[in-house]
Amino acid sequence: MKALSKKRRHPLAAVALLLFGLLITGSLYTAAGNISEAKAAETTAASQTDVDEGQKLFVANCATCHGMHAEGSDSGPSLIGVGAASVDFQVGTGRMPMQMQGPQAQVKPVQFDDKQISQLAAYVASLGAGPAIPDEEYLDTTKGDAAHGGTVFRVNCAMCHNAAAAGGALTRGKFAPTLTGVTEKHIYEAMATGPQNMPVFNDSNITPEEKRDVITFLKTIEANGSAGGAALGSLGPVAEGLFTWTAGLGIIIAFTIWLTSRPS
Repeated sequence: MKALSKKRRHPLAAVALLLFGLLITGSLYTAAGNISEAKAAETTAASQTDVDEGQKLFVANCATCHGMHAEGSDSGPSLIGVGAASVDFQVGTGRMPMQMQGPQAQVKPVQFDDKQISQLAAYVASLGAGPAIPDEEYLDTTKGDAAHGGTVFRVNCAMCHNAAAAGGALTRGKFAPTLTGVTEKHIYEAMATGPQNMPVFNDSNITPEEKRDVITFLKTIEANGSAGGAALGSLGPVAEGLFTWTAGLGIIIAFTIWLTSRPS
């Protein structure tokens, strides 16, 4: 039996088996790569016109600060890898192109139409992988959980944006803006890309479903308004304390004047 076993196991059998396995693995990998390249080619072909038009818009309106190839400069950061969502947010809210240099980009009237913004986003997205514009299913507040969204918001966002999403002051002239009136898409994109001083909340930190819950919460409190009466800017105890102090001091002064004006 040992002699028969030795005859069956040729010294090169292991090498041949290894080469056969490598051949099969390489063939499957190549086939999968060809399929992926074909799909990518279809997508690229379908959007190549938008990429080309977006490049023209970029060179004419953005290259002064961000460089001719979006590589960045002393006046602006590189945009390679920021993704379509970042462009859609910054340009779609009017923050870009910036009107002037400052601590942070200010909201102003949007300079481009939806098609041009889409083309700019397509061009920047073609330079490197980054967060994509969210699907509509994650912007549908009818599918969101406002209560859970409120919890996520208070844990991750309220320290800057205020528990009522009214915004707040930051350091060195920067601020967290109010979230009232911001579209669902731009709220999602802000969470995904982290503009200005805001941290990036990728899908590992806050899932797409949780982002939708946060949006649902924000739209719920925006629609309901202030249930407690005058919101006083929704700035919390500071504004309320200042109002109480001012009103109380005014009453005391008025009472003092009334007492001293009485005839003896």
